[in-house]
Amino acid sequence: MSRIGRKPIPVPAGVEVRWEGNVVTVKGPKGTLTRAIHPDMKVVVGSGELTVERPSDTKFHKSLHGTTRSVIANMVRGVTEGYAKNLELVGVGYRAAKTGNKVTLSLGFSHPVELPQEDGIEIDVPAANKLVIRGIDKEKVGQYAAKVREIRKPEPYKGKGIKYEDEVIRRKVGKTGKK
Repeated sequence: MSRIGRKPIPVPAGVEVRWEGNVVTVKGPKGTLTRAIHPDMKVVVGSGELTVERPSDTKFHKSLHGTTRSVIANMVRGVTEGYAKNLELVGVGYRAAKTGNKVTLSLGFSHPVELPQEDGIEIDVPAANKLVIRGIDKEKVGQYAAKVREIRKPEPYKGKGIKYEDEVIRRKVGKTGKK
């Protein structure tokens, strides 16, 4: 049996979980998330916890079991605590500024790059070289952070670019002159 799939999901007070057909809706203090799951998976709502059950031990159902449990657990955590990704801008003159609902990035291009704020995503600029992307949907937060990082990935020689706060850039040695 799946170790992750069989673990119960604790549901904190103030969080409401509804399961209708193959659609799971989680409502909490930070908002509401809705997600369609595979119709073969069954969500059992108990007192203060959820469990995910699978119909058979086929390889397909085993792979869905843990994934479905993780997705629902992420939804419960999202509506209670939320998710955040911290990004750093590394490089001389690299900076971010927030104006209204847009963030303007100066990344060494001939023009500033403007990022519009998407639905369900909140962008903070605590310092000129830091970005914090917050939201209740883990998938949306991660996807938006990856999209921002893609604008100027960190390069291995000087380490310049947009990187995650906890990311380690493997540095390479540059050219050496002939003697």
